[in-house]
Amino acid sequence: MPSMTQQSHPRHDTTDQHEQVLLGVDTHKDVHVAAVITSTGFLLDTRSFPTTREGYRQLLSWARAFGLLRQAGVECTGSYGAALTRYLHQEGITVTEVNQPDKAARRRHGKSDSIDAAAAARAVLSGRATATAKTTDGPVETIRLFKMAKTSAVKSRSMAINQLKAVLVAAEPALRESLAGLSNPKLIRRCSQLRPAPGTGPQAASRHTLRLLAKRILHLTEEINDLTARISTAIDACAPKLLELYGVGPDTAAALLTAAGDNPDRLASEASFAALCGASPVEASSGKTQRRRLNRGGDRQANSALYTIVIARLRWDTRTRSYVERRVSEGKTRREAIRCLKRYVAREIYQALLTARKQAPAPVPAG
Repeated sequence: MPSMTQQSHPRHDTTDQHEQVLLGVDTHKDVHVAAVITSTGFLLDTRSFPTTREGYRQLLSWARAFGLLRQAGVECTGSYGAALTRYLHQEGITVTEVNQPDKAARRRHGKSDSIDAAAAARAVLSGRATATAKTTDGPVETIRLFKMAKTSAVKSRSMAINQLKAVLVAAEPALRESLAGLSNPKLIRRCSQLRPAPGTGPQAASRHTLRLLAKRILHLTEEINDLTARISTAIDACAPKLLELYGVGPDTAAALLTAAGDNPDRLASEASFAALCGASPVEASSGKTQRRRLNRGGDRQANSALYTIVIARLRWDTRTRSYVERRVSEGKTRREAIRCLKRYVAREIYQALLTARKQAPAPVPAG
């Protein structure tokens, strides 16, 4: 697909090749729109490029023709812009994640792909966008993909189990009574071994449906077990100390690693990791009332993982239970005490991630 020039301003032909420029990219499925600005915010040019390897090469060559390029602001670095972000990282460009412009700015300046690309570059220049993009080229990306597949498999299995039991409730009494009192594993195994009934009536359809659903459940169970083993192996390879922490399992570790990314050093401190997980306290004081509330932002899957770890520790760890009892006696609610525990667990997780990062072997340069 040939590139298409969309110049919003006259090209600045007198640009010094040693002057630093910034790149902004508005990402889409098939085409990325890029804009280059100077260090003073002057828009030099905008252009569209296809989302192919050759398109990425053309985009970078075009941007570098305006001057010294070291930094880029890219929208949607975790979806449409993921492949471009990896390519720019490989070429030594620092990529900053840029959120979409707010609605007030769009009302003032209008909306187009070229405007959004220029706004992405200016967001980096002004300091409004500061989050370093995830690299998505290491073991954590592998874990994320396996976790995504496992989550969908677990949901599908739960749906199939519910459907199997719904069919069984309305089945013929003789069939229903022959399967009564069985545990879920035995029930599913027995249903998978049902023989077809003669005829084409509801009784035959019930037996056939139960058999199909049971086989589907067994297949999904094998898939889930395989993915769990692969996730555990990947975690052992990149952060083995994480699974040694009290209450941390493969699923919770996968969610927390995915939130941090393959480059957890992009997070300035353990406080920034807590904020990323939605575990940082938020001031909610007013007048004579001085308090902090729960943080409802951040990565909610990582926040759920922290909650799961805290609940496991509350059930089995006497020190955790003693801490909650003490904070409740001081006037905090149980929810506020759990919020404090999530903050402490986030600090512990962050230290384990940094330790794993320092112990990891240096990546081998490509090519």
